[in-house]
Amino acid sequence: MPLRIFTNISSQNAQRVLDINNNMLGKAISRIASGIRIRTAADDSAGLAITEQLRADSRALRQGTRNLNDGIALVNVAEGAMSEQSDILIRMRELASQAATGTIGQTERETINLEFQQLKAEMDRIAGTTEFAGQGVIDGSLAASQSDHLILQIGATTSTDDRVDLNQALDLTEVSSGNLGIGSSSINTEDNALTSLDSLSNAIDELIEIRARAGSVQQRLGRALNTLNISIENLNAAVSQIRDADLAEEITDLTKNQILVQSGAAMVSQSNLIPQSVLTLLA
Repeated sequence: MPLRIFTNISSQNAQRVLDINNNMLGKAISRIASGIRIRTAADDSAGLAITEQLRADSRALRQGTRNLNDGIALVNVAEGAMSEQSDILIRMRELASQAATGTIGQTERETINLEFQQLKAEMDRIAGTTEFAGQGVIDGSLAASQSDHLILQIGATTSTDDRVDLNQALDLTEVSSGNLGIGSSSINTEDNALTSLDSLSNAIDELIEIRARAGSVQQRLGRALNTLNISIENLNAAVSQIRDADLAEEITDLTKNQILVQSGAAMVSQSNLIPQSVLTLLA
């Protein structure tokens, strides 16, 4: 090999390899420190594209779970109100049965009717004032016949499969005394009390049917919530598989690159001594 003073090819080669190993060492340190294998597109452009889409889907589904929880809470509010209304109807039927018997006088019957009418008024008050975040729930706002439907966005797309129409699912018509057929009911006479008994039986049956629909929607939303949580878990697992650093592998690379950097630095030092060999020719 020829001896040169101005151009030390061996030193330049050693410096180039040292720079490469230094860069590799820096990447290994960065991956271990952050725990992430893909931090920029330069690390793995395809992997970055895939994981960013998966992360976006996961975030959208997380919001979907919050939307679902809001929907479940709304149905719970409706169910709680209707449960109280059911108790009212049962008490009204009890009063009607009491007023229908001939063993009480008209004065007592009129007194019983006072409670009956107050309970009916309270039932209507519950129907008109029960709300969730300003949204009426048993005042007819959630009936399927309404023009403006309450839609729950639960998925990552605009597909109908990723949206739940609560009006269509619940079809919660106004749960009032008038809609249940007891708006004009009275138990101030024995005959009226007998008529009210039949009307109240029908009202209780109708309310049971409405509550059953609400219960089925609660079950559906609960299942949808479980499904979303499983999807989020699987998406995050996929992101982790692609994006996260394998620390065992990275520590191995760190050790290897540390040795290569140290040996490379030593070789740069040694290659810089080569031009000094020219001095032996002058001795």
